[in-house]
Amino acid sequence: MAWFPGGTSVSRVSVYDWPTVDGCAGGSPHLHTASAEGYVVLAGSGRVETLGADGFASHPLTRERILWFTPGTVHRLVNGGGLEILVVMSNAGLPEAGDAVLTYKPELLADPGAYAAVTAIPDGPGVEEFVRRRRDHAVEGYLWWRSRVETEGPAALAELHAHAAKLVRGKASGWQNLWRDRPLAEAHRTGEHLDALAAGADPEHLSHASVFAADAHPGPRRYGMCGHLQTFDVEGAQPAR
Repeated sequence: MAWFPGGTSVSRVSVYDWPTVDGCAGGSPHLHTASAEGYVVLAGSGRVETLGADGFASHPLTRERILWFTPGTVHRLVNGGGLEILVVMSNAGLPEAGDAVLTYKPELLADPGAYAAVTAIPDGPGVEEFVRRRRDHAVEGYLWWRSRVETEGPAALAELHAHAAKLVRGKASGWQNLWRDRPLAEAHRTGEHLDALAAGADPEHLSHASVFAADAHPGPRRYGMCGHLQTFDVEGAQPAR
């Protein structure tokens, strides 16, 4: 098995065009506790609003620019019209395993049961309505946290980060296996190749040159935090024919 380069994952996101309480259309603000994320604009325009060590910022998203951010950065995608992006995530598998935490107000973040009730998408009808409500909860919380950051400075995020870390604590030990088997294993493999090349050893690894391909998961795009997702089956990648 050859993972996507760097043990990353990619998905195509059509950012929601649903309006929010402040008049902006877009997705659910959230942060990642262990993974970095990058955006490549495929179509349309918009921006990403962030809360981080430098406070609040609004970054334009265009085809002439790529943007990425580190764990702990609160990010909110705003759709300026037809915004579609390619999302590149570090640590493939971790975001899907619960690495993302939505920016609800403290009372929801402090109660794991209440958090799960408004976050985990249920099976059956009414999914879009549920996802819209989830997004609205996250936006309302985000605007509350943003107000605190603008008033108190970036230190106001310490409370949000503490809630996020507590919510994911029970999952983090399982994430270590994903990290070891994917990005860390890829890095070690590269290190072995470099050692062999530097030592003038037989470049045996080059004899295994192969091409892999991964198809998009079939069916309609699923509901994600920020938009409709087209994901790719990198775990089931096969040699390209």
